[in-house]
Amino acid sequence: MKEDLPMARLFDSYVMVDWSAASKPATGADSIWIGAMTPDSRLKLAFKATNPPTRAKAIEELTDLLGRCLKRGDRVLVGVDFPLGFPAGTSAALKLKGEPWRGMRDFLLKEMKDKPDNSNNRFALAARMNRLISDGPFPFWGCSKKDELTTLSVKKTREHGPKDIGEFRIVEEAAMDAKKARPQPVWKIAYAGAIGGQAMTGIPAMERLREKFPALKVWPFDLPLAKLDDEAMGDARIVVAEVLTTLNATTQQASEIRDEAQVRVLCEALAERDASGKLAAMFAGEAKLTEGKKASVTSEEGWILGI
Repeated sequence: MKEDLPMARLFDSYVMVDWSAASKPATGADSIWIGAMTPDSRLKLAFKATNPPTRAKAIEELTDLLGRCLKRGDRVLVGVDFPLGFPAGTSAALKLKGEPWRGMRDFLLKEMKDKPDNSNNRFALAARMNRLISDGPFPFWGCSKKDELTTLSVKKTREHGPKDIGEFRIVEEAAMDAKKARPQPVWKIAYAGAIGGQAMTGIPAMERLREKFPALKVWPFDLPLAKLDDEAMGDARIVVAEVLTTLNATTQQASEIRDEAQVRVLCEALAERDASGKLAAMFAGEAKLTEGKKASVTSEEGWILGI
């Protein structure tokens, strides 16, 4: 009887990034954690976590790590826990040119000032974007009293109406419907669980990585929203995808900080799914998506791997 051969994995290494928009250097809980599961000298996957104090240091570490992976011939999956896109209509409301996600990426790359000491202009930039979108403190919200402006409020000022840009992306609504997550809106840029600041600082950070690694592709913008295989990946050596660190139950070891445990568990879960041939299908998104919604996802909003 013929034995089943082990399935070929899509990726050789798995890197998960728990991002932070903190305005000062920070380590420990609620700071940046990078978890990497890479082959050791015997080609067995081994995990290591680091906790860089700033976004600049995190990009430096990721550049070094990805460089070593590529030198070894690896194909790498990089998961980031922040939105890689904004709700449909954002780019048009800002009057950005070209394909919506590229327009937003280029806008943030130019306008987001993120200094080596972590100080950044996210509140001033959100206020400016609010002025362009609504000429008032909407849709972005959340800041300290000292950062409050006429176009940026400490608290949410109103609900999203039928003529407004959506509060949530299609994937976040799908996650809530499936009871897989209780996502925060990208418009919230301060307070517990806020992801807006992470998106504003994280999207340009990924583009700076792309400048160093031309073989880096961002899913589902550079790659199809479909079951992934070697042909679909083409010349991509690094695939960046949005992930949820809370999508898997976290078993925390005694020596671990929760954020550290989350990136480890996510690396383990994705490597396991890849080994069993189940990871490829996760890149297809939700089967019930209409063509119109798929177009919004792939041109502007993005998707979360596993939803």
